[in-house]
Amino acid sequence: MRELRPGLWHWQARHPEWTPEAPWSPEVSSYAIADGARLLLFDPLAVPDGILALLAEREPADTAQDLIDKFGITAEQAGDGSPDITWLRDGDADVHWYGDGDRLPIGIDAYAGREHNDVALWVEPARAVVTGDSLADFGDGIAIHGQWLRKNVAREQVVEQLRPLLALPVEIVLPAHGAPTGRAALERALS
Repeated sequence: MRELRPGLWHWQARHPEWTPEAPWSPEVSSYAIADGARLLLFDPLAVPDGILALLAEREPADTAQDLIDKFGITAEQAGDGSPDITWLRDGDADVHWYGDGDRLPIGIDAYAGREHNDVALWVEPARAVVTGDSLADFGDGIAIHGQWLRKNVAREQVVEQLRPLLALPVEIVLPAHGAPTGRAALERALS
């Protein structure tokens, strides 16, 4: 784990579904951003002890009781809290999915990504864009990778969807596949 700047950490861990046929390396990136009151985790695999210690200093989000209160589910459904959201998709809970143009209650803005369910997130206090799988680095810098696009979706369409990110004062780009990078890489990926 390394601190990229105060309040922003990066680490890598082996993806549990990686196979030798995958175009990406077995190690994927995870991030934590402290915004003062909260510690936000993005793609958190194998969370390092240092981040777990920071989490222990805060009131946990999505505890079992939080889930019961928010979604009206049973204690059995909530378990020990949610490591995943599959149960929400499959249950009767009132779920709000975020997409392009939405502002999450914690002050993060969602922008269209390569898929309807793969948004890019603008975290203004960190001046960071979390790109998920929309932009990934398979060894040649972050890019939109054709093998990850749906049929009938061209790279140019995804570039147009991501282009609004260039209007933001982005300083750091946080892809799930690849290492953190800067604005110049974002500009190259969307040119």
